[in-house]
Amino acid sequence: MPDCIFCKIANKEMPAEIIFEDEQVLVFKDVKPVAPVHLLLIPKKHYTSLLDLGEADAGLAGSLQATAVRIARDFGFAEQGFRVVCNCGRDGGQLVAHVHYHLLAGRALKWPPG
Repeated sequence: MPDCIFCKIANKEMPAEIIFEDEQVLVFKDVKPVAPVHLLLIPKKHYTSLLDLGEADAGLAGSLQATAVRIARDFGFAEQGFRVVCNCGRDGGQLVAHVHYHLLAGRALKWPPG
């Protein structure tokens, strides 16, 4: 998508503080963090929302989850705990029209979140 900010970050057309990258997934710091650790995990391929992922994309969805666990372990907050959130649609709180997961950690997170 030409106007998608996350596609621009994935294509290195826009700067971001990248934490991890492989063929399918990019992880970078959120510019407006709500926790001491607030990372965004995105597929490099554009999907507008979680609703666009089908059965054929199960491997990608698994890679996003596995990447969240890897980051939590590598950065030392797996034992204390963390949260992975995927907002979907306007009422779900999705602000950028590109599938993304928020990885939050570094403090006790409250429930319900919003």
